[in-house]
Amino acid sequence: QVQLVESGGGLVQAGGSLRLSCAASGRTFSDYAMGWFRQAPGKERETVAAISWSGRTYYTDPVKGRFTISSDNAKNTVYLQMNSLKPEDTAVYYCATKRSSSRWYYVQPSSYDYWGQGTQVTVSS
Repeated sequence: QVQLVESGGGLVQAGGSLRLSCAASGRTFSDYAMGWFRQAPGKERETVAAISWSGRTYYTDPVKGRFTISSDNAKNTVYLQMNSLKPEDTAVYYCATKRSSSRWYYVQPSSYDYWGQGTQVTVSS
């Protein structure tokens, strides 16, 4: 059974930075895609960033230039570096994965098979 554990969330002032980590265990397949998503209170879950097995990346417009997704395959970990944080970035952040050898990433949350429990990110103004 694949398990994903997010860490690195917390409280930060606007303009600050956080790095989220998502560690995978129990994954028996070596080709996979991953994504980061967030959900604020009263809002739908939205895609933040995604990375394909080949390393192609996607970012939603509000985070372009501020967030960076990366993957360390040797550590089975994907990261989300978040800089210049804004109060509107406040949300629970989730990572997800699916088996895929495609060169392309997956943007839709429904494309993913395994999800972490989430980590809270709060940005104060």
